[in-house]
Amino acid sequence: MGKNNLTIVTEFILMGFPDYPELEIALFMAFLSFYLVTLLGNLGMLILIQEDARLHTPMYFFLSHLSLLDTCYTSVITPQVLATLATGRTVISYGQCAAQFFFFTVCAGTECFLLSVMALDRYVAVSNPLLYTVAMPPRICWALVLGAYVCGLTGSILRTSCTFTLSFCDDNQINFFFCDLPPLLKLACSDTKDTEIVIIFCGNFVILVNALVILISYLLIIKAVLKVSSSGGRAKAFSTCASHLTAVALFFGTLAFMYLRSASGTSLEEDKAVSVFYTVVIPMLNPLIYSLRNTDVKAAFTKVTGRFQVSQSV
Repeated sequence: MGKNNLTIVTEFILMGFPDYPELEIALFMAFLSFYLVTLLGNLGMLILIQEDARLHTPMYFFLSHLSLLDTCYTSVITPQVLATLATGRTVISYGQCAAQFFFFTVCAGTECFLLSVMALDRYVAVSNPLLYTVAMPPRICWALVLGAYVCGLTGSILRTSCTFTLSFCDDNQINFFFCDLPPLLKLACSDTKDTEIVIIFCGNFVILVNALVILISYLLIIKAVLKVSSSGGRAKAFSTCASHLTAVALFFGTLAFMYLRSASGTSLEEDKAVSVFYTVVIPMLNPLIYSLRNTDVKAAFTKVTGRFQVSQSV
């Protein structure tokens, strides 16, 4: 079948990590461990926030949606990776590939906007702590979260439609572990220049707009903190933002490295390593980032586990 004879591809073959067949068992165990820890951490965070009244605040409301997104995010990708590692390759239909790409980009895009919403939330909490819950009532919180989901959904529809209107010829082997943008662009047999321009522009816009919102929020936070007279008060105010800043740096840093580049002249193995980090590792790290130094989460965990132990002993 020639390149000029454009046909509709009905399935793709995910190759996974074909250059490292001797590591398949080790990689399978590593990905499985990461996935189980991710589910345990994020679902555990959702349960704690639901069960403990002390965590019924705007910050933990937004954090619960971050945990939900991370759970969906990794669940769209990791089971497919495990299947590919177990069998050496995975056949995935054109529709399944498009669906995986769509839901993955929905989660990634929504998380970008949610992290900027959480930055605004931190500014409100630091600048006016006594009126924090008054300034961020449930109605406002839900509006901000729904706005993040709508923006993520809109961006995903655009990226998916641009990607899957490309022509794919007889070569249907994706040298990657899921249906991501860079390997799909490399596989397309039609001209991808216009598609790349649109997708990179949208990626730049989403990342830069949200980064700007986060930057402005933290500049305002710094301004508010500097007005606090005691050094202890300033340290406490900054400590409430440390977890969010860490999550922002990890997520936006890897996304920027992965997508704010042209698809030409980049290493596919490098893309795989970065993709593993932001699709598997970051969703696993976020619950740890938000809980290790958080006394409220630790207290909620102690309360919930104590209640469980009591119910077991009865």
